[in-house]
Amino acid sequence: MKFVMTQAVCPEGMQLLDGIADVYVADNQDPNNYLDEMRDAAALIVRIAKCDANAIENSPKLKVIGRTGVGYDSVDVKKATELGIPVVITPGANNRSVAEHAVAMIFALSKNLIEAQNEMCKGNWEIRGAKKAFELERKTVGILGLGAIGRETAKICKGCGMRIAAYDPFMTKEQVEGYGAKYYEDYVELLKDSDVVSIHVPLTDQTRNMISKKELSVMKPTALIINCSRGGIINEADLVEALNNGVIAGAGTDVFCSEPPKTDDPLLNCRNLIVSPHSAAQTREAVIKMAQMCIKGCLAVVEGKKWPYVADKSVYEHEKWKGADWAEI
Repeated sequence: MKFVMTQAVCPEGMQLLDGIADVYVADNQDPNNYLDEMRDAAALIVRIAKCDANAIENSPKLKVIGRTGVGYDSVDVKKATELGIPVVITPGANNRSVAEHAVAMIFALSKNLIEAQNEMCKGNWEIRGAKKAFELERKTVGILGLGAIGRETAKICKGCGMRIAAYDPFMTKEQVEGYGAKYYEDYVELLKDSDVVSIHVPLTDQTRNMISKKELSVMKPTALIINCSRGGIINEADLVEALNNGVIAGAGTDVFCSEPPKTDDPLLNCRNLIVSPHSAAQTREAVIKMAQMCIKGCLAVVEGKKWPYVADKSVYEHEKWKGADWAEI
């Protein structure tokens, strides 16, 4: 069998394919650029890359698409499902890493660490009196999306003495309160009440531009907002305007509408912003877990077994999967 990878996974993941599969590593984010290699591929592994309908349709032997992560907005899942091709994802593998990254950004912003370092290195010792730093204890953190990563973020924040508020349209009031959070039916009301907002929702048609000028305008001028989920959930132009005009106090983002962003992107050159290169899930531990989970799932699917961790389980209603057994986890 042949595995094509947009980029190589870590050695611990690659080892699972030793002696089992031929592997082609493209070092290219778009499979349309190497369709000749895709013609006999049984599996495609994508990292920060795209897989559109054209690439899928022109890969006649493709049985599975693997995504080392939980987000799959860069893959045409609808087309894959239509053709009976499962899109394997790795839920849970990076929960702690992303949550810790979000909280690290909260700490860095609340202590004004980036500006303090930059100014001190210029000789500005008086930055110590900027009066931007504040304590997190007894402050309210609003969690948008109380899934696995959102809950892990809330748990860490609660350990720091923060109050937890949450919005999740797929959870009942009782479920949210069961996690020790104050329930909000309307996320705009959560934005009004929160000192810090941390975003943990997927990018969908419903969540695109979920945070725009109107929503930013209702936040406290002392508030912070963190996005370690997906670019596009916060309207970037509106965030730049809000930061430069002091509508909110600061923001942290690990994700961008266009990745990588250009160095002259206004978002990279505005006030009170901390950025990282979509690296929240790139800890040593998470990288290994994501790679191994993805490879194991893809191998199971190629062998004709139904793997439970896929983007759309309705794929198993396709005639290709009639009578197939579930894989052992």
